[in-house]
Amino acid sequence: MRFLADSMLGKLARWLRILGYDTLYFRQGDDRDLLELASEEDRIILTRDTRLSRKWLVPTLLIKSEQVEEQLSQVVRRFSLEMEERLFSRCPECNLLLKEIPEKDVVERVPSLVYETYHEFMTCPECDRIYWRGTHWENIRLRIAGL
Repeated sequence: MRFLADSMLGKLARWLRILGYDTLYFRQGDDRDLLELASEEDRIILTRDTRLSRKWLVPTLLIKSEQVEEQLSQVVRRFSLEMEERLFSRCPECNLLLKEIPEKDVVERVPSLVYETYHEFMTCPECDRIYWRGTHWENIRLRIAGL
């Protein structure tokens, strides 16, 4: 399942990526560009724009809430998304799948306490950010469990 979030849903796009779902964030362009991209890439449009949601040229979900937790809950329920299976497999910024990186390759790229504490690291092939399963991961899991 692949999504295309319109310009009003950047936080939702980020959270869907954290859950491991391929989600593009459409920041610029008009409705025609958005619809064309969704059609070409077989994506479901997520939008808060009622006018756009009525066009039905491609599958579209009108997001009702302004609160990201409620938005995410709506998408998860509507599409019966698995919330644990793919967790933390995509870059929340770039949407690409993360790749494992050897511990020795991050020694100069993470704080020394992180390097001493954690031994498994992931990187994004696009933005080159480094990720590890720190305390923030558990906080994210708890937040997701609240959905």
